[in-house]
Order: sequence, then structure tokens, then C-alpha cells
Amino acid sequence: MASSLTCAGVIWTLLSLLCAAASCVGFFMPYWLLGSQMDKPVSFGTFRRCSYPVRDEESQATVILEQCGRYASFQGIPSLEWRICTVVTGVGCGLLLLVALTALMGCCISDLISRTIGRVAGGIQFVG
Repeated sequence: MASSLTCAGVIWTLLSLLCAAASCVGFFMPYWLLGSQMDKPVSFGTFRRCSYPVRDEESQATVILEQCGRYASFQGIPSLEWRICTVVTGVGCGLLLLVALTALMGCCISDLISRTIGRVAGGIQFVG
């Protein structure tokens, strides 16, 4: 297969894929903050949480539900700051994936990535 990338471009592509994958995994994992509540380990990220308190209707008490899950809606995310973080981090991950997949296509298709496209992609990665 013909490539429009130099050796440095191929290394950039591989590092871009690695960084985009790491960013997306970090975004989706609920282990941003770790702690304990009611003597049980709890953790949460921007839109997922593990071992969270719920109200037991039968006993009218608060119990820890020991499973991971998403918030029921975007408005269910606890604070405005976490909602903003969710949107900004998600958009950043999307931009990183866009550049990484475009660079990967540049490894397989000749004349896809020019010097200008490479600079624009680098700018998009910087924003992401």
C-alpha cells in the first residue's frame, strides 16, 4: 500500500492512535475520584459511577448499590462543572479520534496527507 506519510508521520500516527485510545478509555472509566462511603469503596467519573447510594423504598434507608452505571440523564450529573467537563472531554476525545483515524488512512492511501493537512491535524490535536 502506498503511503503519503514520512517516517515521522507514521510515528505521529501511531502515537496519535495510542493517545486517542488512552484518552477515550480514561473518559469512559469511572475511576476519576476514588473514596469510601458507608465503609464501602466508591468511585466516579464524569458520567459513570460505581458503588453509589440509593434510597431503599422498603426499609426507607440509604444503601450502597455495589455496581457501576451511568447517570439516568445528562441532568443527573451532580454539578454544572461535571457536565461541562463531560462535554469538553468528550469533544476532545472525538477530535483526537478524528485526527488519529485520518492519519491512519494516510498510512494506507497515497497523497491523502499533505503538509497543510498535517499542520491542520496538529492544530486539531492541540485543541483536542
